[in-house]
Amino acid sequence: MATSGAAATDRRLAGWGRAPVVPGYELRSEDLAAVTVDVPLTRGLGRAYGDAALPAPGDLRVAGSTLADRVLAFDADTGEMTAEAGLSLDELYRAFLPKGWFTPVTPGTRFVTLGGMVASDVHGKNHHVDGCFGRHVVAITLRVADGRIIRCSRDTHPDLFVATIGGMGLTGHILEVTFRLARVPSPWIYQEVERVPNIDAFMDALKASAAGWPMTVGWIDCLSKGASLGRGVLIKGRWAEREEAKPTFPSLGGQLPVPFMFPNGVLGLPTVKAFNAVYYRLPRPHKAVVHPVPFFYPLDVARDWHRMYGPRGFTQYQCVLPSAGGHAAVRRFMEVVTRGGGASFLCVIKDCGAEGEGLLSFPKPGTSIALDLAMRDDTQALIDQMNERVIAEGGRIYLAKDALTRPEHFRAMEPRLDRFLDVRRTWDPQGRLRSAQSLRLFGW
Repeated sequence: MATSGAAATDRRLAGWGRAPVVPGYELRSEDLAAVTVDVPLTRGLGRAYGDAALPAPGDLRVAGSTLADRVLAFDADTGEMTAEAGLSLDELYRAFLPKGWFTPVTPGTRFVTLGGMVASDVHGKNHHVDGCFGRHVVAITLRVADGRIIRCSRDTHPDLFVATIGGMGLTGHILEVTFRLARVPSPWIYQEVERVPNIDAFMDALKASAAGWPMTVGWIDCLSKGASLGRGVLIKGRWAEREEAKPTFPSLGGQLPVPFMFPNGVLGLPTVKAFNAVYYRLPRPHKAVVHPVPFFYPLDVARDWHRMYGPRGFTQYQCVLPSAGGHAAVRRFMEVVTRGGGASFLCVIKDCGAEGEGLLSFPKPGTSIALDLAMRDDTQALIDQMNERVIAEGGRIYLAKDALTRPEHFRAMEPRLDRFLDVRRTWDPQGRLRSAQSLRLFGW
């Protein structure tokens, strides 16, 4: 039950990967404007994997947005909504999908807030068609570093607007978001599945699917080598038409619990190799009308699934490799992963479309690859090797997933960084707003 007064949470905070865990606590209230006064960072549901939503060393307090979750306005003709930053996709699903509306872009979990979606400029399986979430944002209300509450848009304070989209919460505390929902013909998904023998075939299949399918995503075996390098499963989808859809509403079931922390190493090389071999060969219906939750949010079936990686936690690494590099660039990157023993049962490949407006928005035309890596003694070295390959290919990484990238590597892959930092400095000359990630990568 929401309360009107501010309440503090536990004195340790972590991202979804549980690496790092830092001293800190959230101040939560239905009045998000009140709890953002003199606080350096706002945090939503904690689904950023690394240190993007963690306080910098010496900063203990963060503002928690989750109690500020009201829908403030909705236009049923246009789909335009204004809501508080703490409203989650889970709540949107429950309230608006039965009415025929859904978020135009969704990441891989429904447990993310609107504020987090803007700050990370999330993308999904439909990026090649509909871009990032920021494309559909009309306006953002922020508390900026000097305490003022400002509404920005493409016409009003446009520099602040484009720096906030994908700006990892460093331009101001996001209080409200105005954006457009998308009308859908039914709440079900029509899906086709295709098994693909190697990375070259996968790249061809992704490109062939892009013209006819608004949503595409693939799982790849990041441990297979030789002729099977990058083998996997391609999933293509679209919203089912009314006559194709099942007659019932796809209600949300409960989540399976992961009741305890697994020992370190359970998801090590032998386990993941066996899982990948079985998963690749699983029989699947080629065509089917499916529930939207396993299509969009397959990992949401388990609560606290990050516990499977053990006390040391894990990091997710996501990069985009530009189209100009073609098949060869993706193959070279996958060879770095396999040589480095990047044991991951979750390795996702997607087709990316045009670069977004946000000054630090992640995708650009090319191929995105994301994989989970259990924290080991050699994880930093593998991240370094992957980053060096990404830099050589002209790609970049996704800050919402990052915990270990070195500042010199990020600067080398991000030509827009100086412009972003200039806008940030204009609105926050004293560096009051910061996170553990911003201190690690930018020094403030």
